[in-house]
Amino acid sequence: MDTITTTNPPALVPTDRTRVRRLPARASYERATIDAILDEGLVCHVGFTVDGQPYVIPTVYARVGDELYIHGSAASRMLRTLENGIPVCLTVTLLDGLVLARSAFHHSVNYRSVVVLGTAVPVEDEADKRAALEAIVEHVVPGRTSSVRRPAAKEVRATSVLRLPLVEASAKVRSGPPLDDEDDYGLDCWAGEVPLRMTALAPLADPRLPPTISPPPSVVGYRRPAARGG
Repeated sequence: MDTITTTNPPALVPTDRTRVRRLPARASYERATIDAILDEGLVCHVGFTVDGQPYVIPTVYARVGDELYIHGSAASRMLRTLENGIPVCLTVTLLDGLVLARSAFHHSVNYRSVVVLGTAVPVEDEADKRAALEAIVEHVVPGRTSSVRRPAAKEVRATSVLRLPLVEASAKVRSGPPLDDEDDYGLDCWAGEVPLRMTALAPLADPRLPPTISPPPSVVGYRRPAARGG
């Protein structure tokens, strides 16, 4: 399995499905932008259809090179369904701030989002599945796998992992201050941005953890990757 890319791969070619039509100036098809959002996010939402009924399920994921890996219980309806190769839509959104305008109509949020379309297929080779599961753990908490027990064979069998190629995707980004109507700039009303960030609080030890065991650096200094490529 490839490692997470550190160089800038070529931009994706927008398709009829991924081309951003609403506010296209906010769109990006650059892999550096797409990868940065995916690498910073923790939870994705996967949309799919079962017997004509639409579903959207949140789950954790990881990007490894040009592929995304999704994991969950082997008994999950989503993963049982996706293993059949039906089309999916995967989204990741990062909320960067509240945008407070002078008018209610122009209030907004600053965000970075990615939409990935494609067909997810099961990872069946045990070695590849283990590597994907490790990548997911490392995506959530870098350095964690080196200090915990590796999955037992029965745990690997109880987990489904799906691979989704990062081929058809687009990003959309909004940043900056509010955009008011010109006549509203003279209103006696505060306007601006309220930045938002995901911040880890102090770790809480398991009540059954011996007091002699201290949290490792990966836990004490936990933080998400800094924004890049946007």
